[in-house]
This record gives sequence, C-alpha cells and structure tokens, in this order.
Amino acid sequence: MPIPSKPNSRGGRAARSFALGAIAAVALAGCQSTGRGPATTGSLRPTGTLVTSDLSQQNALAAVQTWGAAYGKNEKDQRAALNYAAALRAAGQTSQAVAVMRKAVILHPSDRTVLAAFGKALAEDGQFREALSVVQRAQQRDHPDWQLLATEGAILDSLGDNNGARERYSQALVLAPGEPQVLNNLAMSYVLGRDLQKAEATLRQALASPKATTRVRQNLALVLTLQGKGSEAQAFVSGGSPSGQAGANMDYLQGMVAQPNTWADLKKES
Repeated sequence: MPIPSKPNSRGGRAARSFALGAIAAVALAGCQSTGRGPATTGSLRPTGTLVTSDLSQQNALAAVQTWGAAYGKNEKDQRAALNYAAALRAAGQTSQAVAVMRKAVILHPSDRTVLAAFGKALAEDGQFREALSVVQRAQQRDHPDWQLLATEGAILDSLGDNNGARERYSQALVLAPGEPQVLNNLAMSYVLGRDLQKAEATLRQALASPKATTRVRQNLALVLTLQGKGSEAQAFVSGGSPSGQAGANMDYLQGMVAQPNTWADLKKES
C-alpha cells in the first residue's frame, strides 16, 4: 500500500495528535493487570511489561529510574529493555526510548514483542515511515497478531491513510472481538474523519470492557468536549475513578484541549 506524504496542514497536526494518543493505548501484550509494587512502579501486563498509558508522570519518572538501573546492569535483559523503553515513552523521552529499543532489536531480531515495542517507540518519536516498516516486519501474514494490526492502523492514521487504518482495525477486531484497545484506535480514526457520534459510540463500547485502559476514558471525554458536551465530559472524568486518576484524566483533557488550532479546527469542521 502506498504511504501518503506526512501531513503538514492544521488538520494534519490534529491527525498526528490523535493517532499518537491511539498508539499509546495499544498494549505490548495480553490483557491489563492491576498489579503494582515498588519494583515495578506502575501497572504490569501478565508478561511483566509496563503499561505506558497507565503510568502517571510521577510513576513514569520513578519507573525510568527503576528499570534504567535494571537495564544498565544487563542490556540483554529483554524485560528490562521493554520496561525501560515504556517508562521513557511515558516520561516523554521518546528519542531515548527509540535508542533502547533499537539496541534491543539487534539483540532480539526475531522477537515480535520487541519489534512491536520498537515500532511504537518510533511512531511516538514521529518516525512514522520506519515505524510502519518495523511493525510490518514483525507481522506474520499467515498468523497475524491483532496488536500489531492495531499499531499499524494507528501509524497509518498518523500518515493520513485513514481508510487503510480502518482496514487494519477491522482485521484486528476479527481476531480479537470487542478488544477495547482496537476500538479506541478505531474511534480516534473516526474523529479524524469528523464522525464524532460514531467515535463516541465506539469509545463507549470500548469502555464497557473490563480491560479498557485509562486512555479510553480520557479519549471519550475528549470526544464529548468536541461535541460541546463539556459538562458531561468533566463529570465523566471526575466520576468512577480514584481521586488521583480523576485528576490525571482532567489534566489530560485540559492539556489536549489547550493545543493551539487542533481542537478548534476539528470542532469547526465536524
């Protein structure tokens, strides 16, 4: 599939913001775990990998220290590399996360989890074309992985190929029906197409799953805000979450709405 040029318009900047948010919601593996502890400083998947989108800024910085130390002791430790890169991404250090995962790929060239994490790090660093190539390399066409399909879709959304992205999400949902991470990405793709009602319905479907991450709730609040439902959005992020998480949800909402041009443009053209 041809890759369109990187968008440079206001709408393109909005697309990039949304798609990066969608990428951040794609897990490395498995369903969400609620296990927390001083050794991990954040949520862990059953595979022992951190959930980037579940880390607050404070937890992300602590996780950078914890997993950076583990990585420094043994760069060949796959789990340490994955968690260190995930913590760096959550802390906004995307270039360093790319460097960590680039070395991990050299050490584990055929590991799909490592390749997927490398692709996500590249995408969050704005290196979309290389990210797409890496994710496609990790995919096995005769035995596709739904998480890689979802990640590929988010990258295609970043590149402006919304139709191609939705094809990947549809394929992923065949393999993982009702998976909230895929539905989240699909909803963000609908937002890019100014179909806010469909985006809202899709996010509500995702949130109904017990596996839904914090980012799903945050994105639903964003979509509600774009539709002029500010009061409902604020009540939504404030209710049903612990006080600390509710505050993080509100910070996320306010930060995204405050982006120059992006939300005004989307709301105006919806």
